[in-house]
Amino acid sequence: MLTRDEWMSHDLVGLAGLVAEGQIAPRAVLETAIREIEAQNPRVNAVVVTAFEETLDALDARVEAGDTPRFLGMPYLIKDLHAPVRGLPLSNGSERFKGTVFDFDSTLVSRLRAAGFGLLGRSASPEFGLTLETDSAAWGTTRNPWDLERGAGGSSGGAGAAVASGMMPAAHATDSAGSIRIPAAFNGLVGFKPSRALNPFGPHRGDPNHGISHEHAVAVSLRDTAAILDVTAGPDTGAPYFTAKPSTPFEALIEQAPRRLRIGLVTTRLDGKPIDPVCAAAAEKTGRLLSGLGHEVEEALPDFDVQGLTDAMIRVLLASLAGLFPGAGELGEEELAGLEPMTRAALRYSRQVSLSDHLQRTAVINREVRRLAAYFDRFDLMVTPATATPPLPHKSLPMTATDLDGFLDRLFELSPFTAPFNASGMPAIVLPVHQTPEGLPIASQLIGKMADDALVLKVARQIEVASPWRARPA
Repeated sequence: MLTRDEWMSHDLVGLAGLVAEGQIAPRAVLETAIREIEAQNPRVNAVVVTAFEETLDALDARVEAGDTPRFLGMPYLIKDLHAPVRGLPLSNGSERFKGTVFDFDSTLVSRLRAAGFGLLGRSASPEFGLTLETDSAAWGTTRNPWDLERGAGGSSGGAGAAVASGMMPAAHATDSAGSIRIPAAFNGLVGFKPSRALNPFGPHRGDPNHGISHEHAVAVSLRDTAAILDVTAGPDTGAPYFTAKPSTPFEALIEQAPRRLRIGLVTTRLDGKPIDPVCAAAAEKTGRLLSGLGHEVEEALPDFDVQGLTDAMIRVLLASLAGLFPGAGELGEEELAGLEPMTRAALRYSRQVSLSDHLQRTAVINREVRRLAAYFDRFDLMVTPATATPPLPHKSLPMTATDLDGFLDRLFELSPFTAPFNASGMPAIVLPVHQTPEGLPIASQLIGKMADDALVLKVARQIEVASPWRARPA
């Protein structure tokens, strides 16, 4: 096994390189990850389901069979939300659904497994991913490794805390309103939400939440982000739509310098309202860095109804919960048993949405996304802060709340920058470019045109090379 210092000095691609060079065996990589999970998880509570022995046995069988793909033995966690893994319990962060087991892998998971990844367990999520902190009645509170008194963000907070604490270099994450990017920002990591349908949804889902929901990863480096995307990207059989991946691997593309770009810079909320100065400073710093790299950077706000788009998107997203239980009408106590107060409120709301209201909201999304997209007729990329605040104290947006409207208002007050790009489907990445005076990570966000994932990743890589960050706390 590797020492902790050796382990922390390598990203995923680096570990795979050590295996390829014969410096370490794949089993020793997995055993090191297991050791780090056992050492770090009591402190941060990021991993909620484990499959250590099963994963080691599967690895041994592949080695014996001579099946040695590039990422054989590389440790990985799958989020406890919307991602079936054959034989591994999936609760969606809910006490109600603990112990639910599927007999198949999602397409994305099957591609990770085929590439050699060792799926060691599941990372924590709040119930149904409904909040931007990872705290649940099912699994307890996930803590931020940079400051244990603060949350790890949500809803992929378990993934963020696992990677930031050094359990492994990267982990699966999902994003319906910022759930990859918020935890990445709060934990000092790279968090990339790809273009809509670049990664597969199936076979259990075809159009997840009207294209609002996405899957990818949080990671310590850009090359890990790109390498994992090379493994997972591309349509699966029967996909209703997809975004084509480039013929050249993303991992190679990010090393190619982009042309001189026109970049729009936003240092306030998208509606012009002010945010915490330290978060604005992260975007300003990124703008200066990009200007120094030769790009043309100009402060400019997009022209669209931010509140209208965000409200329509989140209510379309919540309406999808109506399919959780069959039938119509009011939900009874039997159906709501074992669910948290905010989940109950969201479910009750979902059953009351009329078809007319739902279709009108999809029309609002269409109208406002087109207005937002017009920004990219003028600019190649947009830079914004990642969040409006530094990492939050625990219970800043608890699922024990019962006022749905107040809950949503507070959610988008704290995190106003991510949801519009779920609605638009555009690629968006957060990078931990800045810190508070206390040393907490602060990120900026980089957004590109639909299907321009390679350009977003190239520029992110430029930033990483020009101004490296410390991805994990000391």
